[in-house]
Order: sequence, then C-alpha cells, then structure tokens
Amino acid sequence: MPRKFLRKHLPDVATVRSYRLVALFGTWLHHPNLWCLNRRSVPGAVAIGLFCGLIPGPLQMLGALLVAVPLRKNIPVALLITLYTNPLTIVPLYILAYGYGQLLLGMPLGTMPPEPFFWDWADIGASLRDFAHWTMALGKPLALGLFALAVTLAVAGYFVTELGWRAYVVLAWRARAKKREK
Repeated sequence: MPRKFLRKHLPDVATVRSYRLVALFGTWLHHPNLWCLNRRSVPGAVAIGLFCGLIPGPLQMLGALLVAVPLRKNIPVALLITLYTNPLTIVPLYILAYGYGQLLLGMPLGTMPPEPFFWDWADIGASLRDFAHWTMALGKPLALGLFALAVTLAVAGYFVTELGWRAYVVLAWRARAKKREK
C-alpha cells in the first residue's frame, strides 16, 4: 500500500531527468536506487531525511540531496522526509534538542535558555553583541543536542522503516499463501 501510494504521487524518472538542471549532472542521477522504492534505498533515505531535516535554515532539502546521491538512496523519499520540520514543529524540536544537549553535557535539566536579547535599532552594534552573547550561551547545548537528536532520529527512522518494510512483506506473503490455499 505505501509503495503504491508513493509510486502514484512521485514524478516519473524520465520526467525528472528531462529537466535542464537535472541534466547538468549527467549520469550521477541515473543509478536505479536513486528512484526505485526498494528495501535497500528507502530506509536509508528515511534516515537521511530525518538527519538533514534538522539542518538549520532552508538547506535541509539540499543537504538531503547531497547525501542521498553519493550513498545511492531514494532521492524523492529523502526530500519528502525533510518536511517533518516546518514552522509548527521546528520550535518544539529545537527545545527538545536544547534539553538533549543539556543532558549530554551534564548540565542541570530544566534550566531555561538565557533571556532573549533586546534588539535596539538605535544601537545596532550593541544589539549584535547581545545577539552574539545570547547565541554563544545557547551554543554548546543546542549544537550538540541538534546533532545528537538528528543521529537518534536517523537511526530510529532507519530501523522502524526496515522493520515496517519487513512486516509489510511478511503480511503480504501470508495473504498470498492464504489465497493459494483456497
């Protein structure tokens, strides 16, 4: 079912390869695993999408693409999975990452990040200094927490997808065996 659903909504490989921007990359994008939905390429693509989804800024899809191509994992799935970070989920994920970073650094849990800085348009230099100090105060726990959360989500996503794929195949085999018995 998920495979049929994805095939129905994903673009045709020939159509994607016909785009001028894609044609610039020549044979790099011709490997079958980059476009096929199989048990080798999809779990890796899910892991890549979950990891790259926590890249700050609008570089998540570009990061997923740049990792999926050399590792030969499904490009559309990797790009689609990065969409789990959106304006509604990014703040809770970053708060979770900050807490995860505090835990890994041995900092007391529950301590709130420093008070947000006040931006004063009349004194932009002081505002930039305050912003730099505020960012550095968040720095270690947030940076470590983002990386650790990205790795944790990627590993969990890989194994959940692998187990889900296996369960789907086993159930399909059993259903076919029951049909043959009748």
